[in-house]
Amino acid sequence: MDIKMIDLDKAESVAPITNSVTTPPSFTAETPPKMKNKSIIPVIIAFIVVTAAGFYSGARLKAMNSGTIVSPELSGIQADVPETGVKVGDIFGSPDEKSFKDPATGVLDKGGFNGEGTHKLLRVGGVSQTVYLTSSTIDLDALVGNQVTIWGETFKGQKVGWLMDVGRAKVEALNAPLPE
Repeated sequence: MDIKMIDLDKAESVAPITNSVTTPPSFTAETPPKMKNKSIIPVIIAFIVVTAAGFYSGARLKAMNSGTIVSPELSGIQADVPETGVKVGDIFGSPDEKSFKDPATGVLDKGGFNGEGTHKLLRVGGVSQTVYLTSSTIDLDALVGNQVTIWGETFKGQKVGWLMDVGRAKVEALNAPLPE
């Protein structure tokens, strides 16, 4: 192997130095074909039509079922307290007597105790016999001031001795005096 000497003083023998930088090959990702610009208006119209149809069909079904036929033994039981008032003997709430096992009779008054109960059933014997009430099925406000027999499920109260969820109520007497 021969080593050649390069004379740097002689310009003609020196080849010009070029800085050759190799660039890596560029990869171009294929862009997907552009989607056609579809209008969103038909989608919005379809959504509105489906929503309206669902609303009106539900309202129609409810209107058709509002006049359901009740068996004769359940005909005296009402789910809602009528606006015209209550009468002695009216029964409100669940028609099933066996669902709610705990009965109590007294005069219904508004107000609970320290956040427990929305109403209370005042009974003979004083405060220790008071039943504090809640109900998700009966509007107890319409029965306030009347002597009623209630049936419900007893729960352990944190601040009261007797807390009950009322599921059924029967009016015994109207405008009854508060017991002592």
